[in-house]
Amino acid sequence: MHRFTRATLRTAIQRAPAFIPKRAIRWLDDELLRNPVTTTASTRFGGRFPVTTSDIIQRYLYTFGTWEPHLTAWITHRLKTGDTFVDVGANIGYYTMLASHLVGPIGHVAAIEPAPRFHQHLQATLLLNEARNVRAIDQAVAAEPGRVEMFLADPGNLGGTSTVRPRHVHDAFHVDAAPLPDILTPSEVRNARLIKIDVEGAEAAAVQSLAPLLGLLRPDAELIIEVTPRTLAKQGLEVEDVIGPLRAAGFHIYRIANDYDPTTYPTAIGAPEPPRRWEREVTEMSDLVFSRTDATHL
Repeated sequence: MHRFTRATLRTAIQRAPAFIPKRAIRWLDDELLRNPVTTTASTRFGGRFPVTTSDIIQRYLYTFGTWEPHLTAWITHRLKTGDTFVDVGANIGYYTMLASHLVGPIGHVAAIEPAPRFHQHLQATLLLNEARNVRAIDQAVAAEPGRVEMFLADPGNLGGTSTVRPRHVHDAFHVDAAPLPDILTPSEVRNARLIKIDVEGAEAAAVQSLAPLLGLLRPDAELIIEVTPRTLAKQGLEVEDVIGPLRAAGFHIYRIANDYDPTTYPTAIGAPEPPRRWEREVTEMSDLVFSRTDATHL
């Protein structure tokens, strides 16, 4: 009975999310977490992903056919055929595949994902989608070349894998690491239209290593960075260590809405919000967009 109910409800959510009661969405989310499904999910942009619904990203792809709807919509409107997209912290490759679809065969995507489990998943996704315009790179971003240890705290949120040790460690492993300019090719830096950095606390190292090359970026290049004040503080760093070099290079700061409550997804899918100018202190985990465009919103 539950299997039929889950399938029926998921179909209804995908077809008309705005008409599904919140309690039904919460029930399905909890059901897919407690009784995971392993299958192939299709996204709203046409990508296909191997998923197991015990992980939040994979569960939302299975349920809604999308991840982070506000950011997905903005990237969809920003990238054009022939562009280059840099995905730092690609995870299972959702934004990698979205960009691959948008930039087309003459465009290029550099997908950086050091965690062996995710990198294998990413490669399987690229093979499944026959994505030939993607270069997959299995290195972590760090201030200096070498090896770093990475930690997973919550197996239900694989995207939280970080180089910063959490209070409770579920898994740990070592990976190769290097500064971002050593990982990317000169062409990828020079031609990047969007650079997404989601590295769970290593964003300061990523930005500071990229800082000497900011002047080489194309004039319309924009960066999307998940900033995590608490994780930065554990390393003796501040949010200013991330945003300072970009502000000095002429970038303005915008904040894009993001909510991981599944009941917010129907509204976000139907009416995504653009990044809005942000001039206040960043005190909580935030998705920030850095752009040379000077406006109230992007």
